[in-house]
Amino acid sequence: MDTGELSWAVTASALVLFMTPGVAFFYGGLVKARSVVSMMMMSFGAIGLIAVIWILYGFNMSSVASPSAFAGNPLSDFALDSADNETLIGALFGATFAIITVALISGAIADRAKFSAWLIFAGAWATFVYFPVAAWVWGGGWIMHLGSTFGLDYSVIDYAGGTAVHINAGAAALALALVLGKRVDFGRGANKPHNVPLVVLGAAILWFGWFGFNVGAQYLSGMDNAGLIAINTLGASAAAVMGWLVVEKIKGGKPTSVGACSGAVAGLVAITPSCANLTPGWGLLLGLVAGVVCALAVELKYRLGFDDSLDVVGIHMVGGLIGTAYLGLFATHTGLLVGGDVMQLVMQLMAAGGVLVYSFGVAFAIGWLINRTIGFRVASDDEIAGIDTVVHGEEGYVLELVRDE
Repeated sequence: MDTGELSWAVTASALVLFMTPGVAFFYGGLVKARSVVSMMMMSFGAIGLIAVIWILYGFNMSSVASPSAFAGNPLSDFALDSADNETLIGALFGATFAIITVALISGAIADRAKFSAWLIFAGAWATFVYFPVAAWVWGGGWIMHLGSTFGLDYSVIDYAGGTAVHINAGAAALALALVLGKRVDFGRGANKPHNVPLVVLGAAILWFGWFGFNVGAQYLSGMDNAGLIAINTLGASAAAVMGWLVVEKIKGGKPTSVGACSGAVAGLVAITPSCANLTPGWGLLLGLVAGVVCALAVELKYRLGFDDSLDVVGIHMVGGLIGTAYLGLFATHTGLLVGGDVMQLVMQLMAAGGVLVYSFGVAFAIGWLINRTIGFRVASDDEIAGIDTVVHGEEGYVLELVRDE
């Protein structure tokens, strides 16, 4: 690895790490004013906990080639004690992915979760779900080798985490939303963002950091596809903004800034697995489709009766599924509609379905166990009053009345 590749790897890692505070701002602005500290602390708690366990054993679990759920011996090379410089850089980059994947889940349980219970869940889910799934996708597991299993010279495409990050987190978010149940005041229009500028700031940080998220791994291949990945990252997210705003205009008559931000994130989610394997035109179409479909999908929670507080399911799970499946149709050279055959689509759907079912099942089991033992949810009175002071002893906004002497 030359100095340029090394510098880009560290820079990209910093960009992706910065995305988790972006999630904190984005989610923090969407919740009640008296729950903003709790919401943001769930993201910062993920940084602290997941970084530690990733260094101790998570990297080894996710990087050792194995078709099983748990890759290799997680205690081999304990805490990366004998790793070389290139391996340590790879561990740094991978840690930021693990951190943000866990942080994304927290949006589904906003306004009602105990911080201690959340940390227990985050550590257990990372250990039993994220680390093994990352091995499936990128560490030599069954998803990475699905093509050779079928005797093909190509395989599942997931360049930056449509399955491992977004479908994975979205499925876990759905499971936790079901375990914790609905908020006391759940209903369409009952919970409005308390700080829209905070939402816009968070979305801007996410959009900025996503170039590290998608283009980051190019340090491994000499930056050969950096231009394609970067333009697809911009194009898909921009098209998704327009798609989401059109849906809002048609449905409610007014395009909103929160909708624009949600659309940008939906487009970024959808392009994540496919950024290196679509021409820019197909990338734009993907973004447009993701913006429209995700804008409609976030309404499903009211029809189906699950309280996914901040639309993790509607944006990340649905957006991840769209981006992953879309490759089966339009992936350069192998997509069904651009010169390939149906097997690319079959493999994409198998990978997406396998991760979704596994993540949902294990997350539900972990969440249920926590809820039945120490309890996952705060008391109803605390939820109504706002949980910042109860859980953290802090307030997001302290207004003091100044009296003239």
